[in-house]
Amino acid sequence: MRPAPSVILLTTLIGAGQGLFLALFTVQSYTLVGLLPPADLRAFYALGSAIALVFLVAGLVASFFHLGRPERAWRSAGQWRTSWLSREVIALPAFMGVVALYGLAHALAWTPRIAHGPNGVAVDATFVLGLLGTFVAFALFVCTAMIYACLRFIAEWHTPLTLINYALLGGASGFTLAAAYASQVAPRLVGFLSGWAIVFTALAAIGRVASLWRNRRLTPRSTIQSATGIKHPRITQIAQGFMGGSFNTREFFHRQGPRLMRSLKWIFIALAFVLPLALLAAGIASSSAPLLAGAFAVQYVGLLVERWFFFAQANHPQNLYYQAIS
Repeated sequence: MRPAPSVILLTTLIGAGQGLFLALFTVQSYTLVGLLPPADLRAFYALGSAIALVFLVAGLVASFFHLGRPERAWRSAGQWRTSWLSREVIALPAFMGVVALYGLAHALAWTPRIAHGPNGVAVDATFVLGLLGTFVAFALFVCTAMIYACLRFIAEWHTPLTLINYALLGGASGFTLAAAYASQVAPRLVGFLSGWAIVFTALAAIGRVASLWRNRRLTPRSTIQSATGIKHPRITQIAQGFMGGSFNTREFFHRQGPRLMRSLKWIFIALAFVLPLALLAAGIASSSAPLLAGAFAVQYVGLLVERWFFFAQANHPQNLYYQAIS
């Protein structure tokens, strides 16, 4: 497939925003049950929610560049009963709204008590909003991933690993961003958030390598013979069949050679997983804000490459007919 820059930005930006919100609520949950010491972190939650919202809005804006008629974008939500894309269109604004309310409630200290935690910390309205936001965040992960995982005719995407990797990669980038953010606002949380960032990054690496291993072993269900209807055992394409390109040759093939694809695979493994793990470990040891910020920056660049590779690796069945000539 030909990767669209707008979709690459959409999925990586909202993934980081979802992960950051989940990191904020994880801190609040751990504090509630006494696994983190009580502290006034209202500013931490409020500003962190604003940063998450910036990533979500940026992703939403990027998505409009993928539309032929952006003024009709609202119509994309109409098929929510059958379309994962329509469900994503609904889930993303809903999640943005919950994140905004969560941050605003902390900023305005709107914390009416609902119950008390085991260590005396109040269970308030912000915790309920956090639970709701967590549910919608995972629903958004499912909707985004299932847009691709539901396509049976693209074997590289049609696997539960697509959903697992979208969630883990979003969690990894979000918790790494949270660690970098905490180094400036709440230094005592750096070790906690960096530790979780390491866990998510390691799990994301395992999941992504597993999908690479699976995709490498795939064999096409169709052949050039079945694609063309010619039963001869040896068929070689010597012409594209057009004086120039067509929609099929432009939209369903990325036009890059196998050498570049192999190089990009190792590049994103290094940038998205190996280097961030090293920088996070060094950041914990030295409490260095630049190292943690660098970990997020490097990882995000790696995720851009990974997402390009994810789309480019998908082999549309029509390429059996057109082959790699475009």
